[in-house]
Amino acid sequence: MNAPDTPQAARLLVDCLIEQGCDRIFTVPGESFLQVLDALGRQNTIDVVTCRQEGGVAFMACADGAMTGRPGVAFVTRGPGATNASIGVHVSMQDSQPLILFVGDVDSEMRDREGFQEVDFAAFFGPIAKWAARIDSADRIPEYVARAYATAISGRPGPVVLALPEDMLSRVTDATPRPRVERPAQAPCPDAMQAMMALIADAASPVAIIGGAGWNAKAREHFQLFAERLGIPVATAFRRQDAISSSSKVYAGNLGYGPNPKLVERVKQADLVLAVGARLGEATTDGYTVPPLTTPDRKLVHVHPDADELNSVYPADLALCACVDEFAESAALWDEGDAIDFDAGRQANAEWREWATAQVNGHALDMGQAVEFMRDTLPADTIICNGAGNFSGWWHRYWRYDGFPTQLAPTCGAMGYGVPAAVAAALRFPQRTVVAVAGDGDFLMNGQELATAIQHGANLIVIVIDNSAYGTIRMHQEREFPGDDRISATRLANPDFAALAEAFGGWSARAGTTDEFKKALVDAQGRGGLRLIHCSIDIEQLAASGASVSGLRNR
Repeated sequence: MNAPDTPQAARLLVDCLIEQGCDRIFTVPGESFLQVLDALGRQNTIDVVTCRQEGGVAFMACADGAMTGRPGVAFVTRGPGATNASIGVHVSMQDSQPLILFVGDVDSEMRDREGFQEVDFAAFFGPIAKWAARIDSADRIPEYVARAYATAISGRPGPVVLALPEDMLSRVTDATPRPRVERPAQAPCPDAMQAMMALIADAASPVAIIGGAGWNAKAREHFQLFAERLGIPVATAFRRQDAISSSSKVYAGNLGYGPNPKLVERVKQADLVLAVGARLGEATTDGYTVPPLTTPDRKLVHVHPDADELNSVYPADLALCACVDEFAESAALWDEGDAIDFDAGRQANAEWREWATAQVNGHALDMGQAVEFMRDTLPADTIICNGAGNFSGWWHRYWRYDGFPTQLAPTCGAMGYGVPAAVAAALRFPQRTVVAVAGDGDFLMNGQELATAIQHGANLIVIVIDNSAYGTIRMHQEREFPGDDRISATRLANPDFAALAEAFGGWSARAGTTDEFKKALVDAQGRGGLRLIHCSIDIEQLAASGASVSGLRNR
């Protein structure tokens, strides 16, 4: 019997993705979209990355969107597949990163009967996605795909979820793909730029907070030129540390959990805050206190590509709705008239450099010294990927995010992000060094994606920080309920992570001292493929990291 042709609707869907520039998708296959899998197998434009769990799928797609500025694309099946993938949709929304999740859905005749694995996806994903819909007509596939791309990349970037009824994918259609969608140009208003420059000229202690929606290499380059010309201290929003080069003479450090106390005080005392791309969310502002939510002694200039974000939480004295790269270019080229030269930028940079220099802490494996050795050993454009946990504080404080992109980390504090993000980064930038850093609890959330790394030939280093505990929550327990007899539900019994990596087919090493870590890192750098370093540390070192609540996720 001759094999049937790929159904026209499924071929059309794949052709629409190709037209939009999609070159890679991440998936756990499901019988609800077999037609699409067949169409993907009969083309060579889109690389199909087969993963081991839908949470890993969505995290990889989210990270891919963060690196490219185009939506990362994921395909999962209905019910359990979609609900597993929902964590990546949540991260995409809170991180303002473009993502499109396609979900194979029940046959149209089974709908609203609680069919096998049926979920109302528009209702389920609606609160955590920019748009969630169902494609019921094969003829409208081009419309829905183009709108999905437009929605995901426009304004505040974010996730779109499209359900694909199984029978719809088998239908006949004569529709053709729509042209590639680009992000709408949003140049800043010249009058608003003039008003902003006047506010800056009148300020005595301004500070900038940058990074977030739509931030890219162009925004980074031009804003750095602008800030250095004026001498404004530049702080990065939580986990947006690659928004400016750490070598910049005005870089003041990062906000969020565990920042430099001198930077916190500088932001609190600023008489002008220039926020560009940042939502000024809870993590960046330490519960809306850095800077204070309202104060008569401070002006706020807020630049964001989505009008709905402006004045939604922080009242702005001047709100500019513009793409951050267009704004940054206009600012860099602005003829401001009389020169403005603040010494504060250089002072803030000196304070950050002092803060970001690790001191010997006396532990057998001193993680501050380990990160500084990494910094001196690995290339400056190394991509650091991490999920959530106290361990990440060492990299937030002591690493230098010199290139772009070099930081992939969820601002919503989701555990299990680091390994999938590193796989995506290694596939997107095969010539660059990619490192996943994970705590023991964080790693086992998605450690199965080491199999994906091996299967697809990804080159990455994984550093597992093992303290046999959910360290962040343990630290909060000890603060809120002191006493060894009050420790509850945070102890962990772990596997031999080095042996686990070898079981997947990778290389591994163990490190219990700083010297052992240094040797292991040098050995790892000289190899390819999957390399894992299992670092055993004392739980007490966490509170000494200087960033003791980094990546907090309440569990």
